[in-house]
Amino acid sequence: MNRYLRLLSLFFVFSIYSLSYVSAQVEEEFSSALDSARAKEDNKKDSVVFTAKYVRYATLPMLKQFTHTVQIDTSHINFQYYNKQNLPWNPSINLGAYGLATRDLLFNPNKSIGFQSGFHALERNLLLSDSIQYFRARARYSELYAVGFFFDDQVFRARLAQNINPRWNIGAEYHATNTDGYYTNQDYNERKAAIFSWYESASHRYNMLVNATFNNLNSPENGAVVEENIFNNSENSSNLSYLTRLRGRNATRPHNKWRDNGVFLRQSYYFGRLDTVNVGTPLMEVHPTNAVAHNSSIRMRNYTFFKNEEDLEGAFPFGDAVLVNDTTKITTVTNEFTYSFYLRPRGAMKNEAKINLGFQNDLIWYADSLTSDFYQNSMVKGEIGYKFSDRVNVLGTVNQIVVGRNAGDFLYEATADVLLSENAGKISLGAYSQNKSPEMAFDRMNYTYHQWANNFEKTKTQNLSFAYLNKKLGFSGKVEYFLIDNYLYFKEVDNPDNDELLVRQVEPAQYGNLNLLKVSVGQNFKFGRFHLDNMVVYQKSNAEDVLAVPELYTWHSFYYANVLYKVADFRIGVDARFNTPFRSPSYAINIGQFYNDNARIEYSTYPIMDAWVTANIRRVNLFLAYNFMNQMIYPKGYYTVRRYPMNDANFRFGVSWKFYD
Repeated sequence: MNRYLRLLSLFFVFSIYSLSYVSAQVEEEFSSALDSARAKEDNKKDSVVFTAKYVRYATLPMLKQFTHTVQIDTSHINFQYYNKQNLPWNPSINLGAYGLATRDLLFNPNKSIGFQSGFHALERNLLLSDSIQYFRARARYSELYAVGFFFDDQVFRARLAQNINPRWNIGAEYHATNTDGYYTNQDYNERKAAIFSWYESASHRYNMLVNATFNNLNSPENGAVVEENIFNNSENSSNLSYLTRLRGRNATRPHNKWRDNGVFLRQSYYFGRLDTVNVGTPLMEVHPTNAVAHNSSIRMRNYTFFKNEEDLEGAFPFGDAVLVNDTTKITTVTNEFTYSFYLRPRGAMKNEAKINLGFQNDLIWYADSLTSDFYQNSMVKGEIGYKFSDRVNVLGTVNQIVVGRNAGDFLYEATADVLLSENAGKISLGAYSQNKSPEMAFDRMNYTYHQWANNFEKTKTQNLSFAYLNKKLGFSGKVEYFLIDNYLYFKEVDNPDNDELLVRQVEPAQYGNLNLLKVSVGQNFKFGRFHLDNMVVYQKSNAEDVLAVPELYTWHSFYYANVLYKVADFRIGVDARFNTPFRSPSYAINIGQFYNDNARIEYSTYPIMDAWVTANIRRVNLFLAYNFMNQMIYPKGYYTVRRYPMNDANFRFGVSWKFYD
């Protein structure tokens, strides 16, 4: 224990020393650069100094409303949360290492309708067309991002964007990840890339967005550790000494592989009067009165489970298959046409009524290990809204599938935002009604160990929500109520007689009537340079065993913020997260699904604590973190999914460097 305490002390001392040293170097470099700039001024040479305000971007949801951009984020706030599995505002349960199968810890309903595959375990790792950023940069913009280096997680990202002319930007990004994991066969790897372009005509009426995304995710499967609870083992064994149920290596390594590639094209045209603000500045906005748009995309998905070894330790249901290569392929071609009308006084941007009308057609080719089919869906869309000044914004949307495999699916939603005042805060009201077809993984499965064909009822969800936000007080709160009929989930086949043929057999199931109350509260405190950020989520349901979510989740972050030498902005702090025990699910390897097993285990939970430092020095962001630091004291380890121990205490280092001149 003393050794760990010394390491922790050295961690903080090294962090402060590193910040001081780097800051001094930056200050010296800054002084030299300033001297050079003065010399150029004295020699009467003109120079342009580009800053982050000249590098801006837009996203697809932004440009669907009107043409505007936002400045790139150069801050280091939350920079330490590089792993999407461990986002404090969206926590997860997972198989214990970076990139492996993951499920939300909190209840977050899927509001999509229409055809869906039903595979979600690796979704957090995907790079999709909707998340692409389209840039406007007066100078070439590039970014390098890296985490790990000599540590277990090695995450790298590079991005480049450049304007060919003031109205046309092209760019690309590349992601590469390699991890070692903590137990045998947890070495996840991924390769992702995107190329993108944004063109706007000189008249500001025509816009074209185009991108192509490529995802190759390789998630190994070790079938979990054989020993039921390794943390009860008094021997100080290394993690790699624990036997796992699947032990194949290299070419025979069991794995789930996802390939998800797509091409997206959007063309839009504004006609009628244009209202512009901040003309000639980076903040320029173009608001149409009439707009038409066409979105076209093709997405090709391939989900594969592979193994080539005997099941000697009971990782799968009863069977004698050695070579398994189960595959599902889905190709989707989507075309969407929209028309938008905006009514506002000439030259005024605060009072506006709008109507959006749309039609979407999806063509779907589906194939699994035994069968193949073709489906299509046609959806009508409508949106009506009114914005009064900057205080009231009311919006209603309708999405209805009228023809096709999922005919009858709908999502009707209404929201209202009311700004009381800057001091009194903002109120948000929301409600939606959803009728959703079962995802394909519930309806049909033709894999080696699991086969079924079902005809489940559509899931019906009714939701009401109330939210209050007060930035002055650092408070945010939201109350949500869900009424769900025909909720779908996976469970282990009932086996009261312990029949060997039924052990680990998984099947989809439908629950009749489910109620859930979810209350989320955030409160941030500030005491001089010390900060305490808090988040608490309470969930109460009449079907807790079905949902398998904790009743209470809390996260707290205590940190000190300051600026060294007027150039190094830094934070140093400690996080703690906790959730109450709940029915921990198991994981079905070959179908990639979390399910409720018959063991009904509830693991003890403990506060998990992380120490971290983040800093920004001009264009460089960096972090140093020691995660699960309380392992040196208590507990020795913990679980979120049955038989899959979570990560050990670990150091992580990350850096991001932006270039724009």
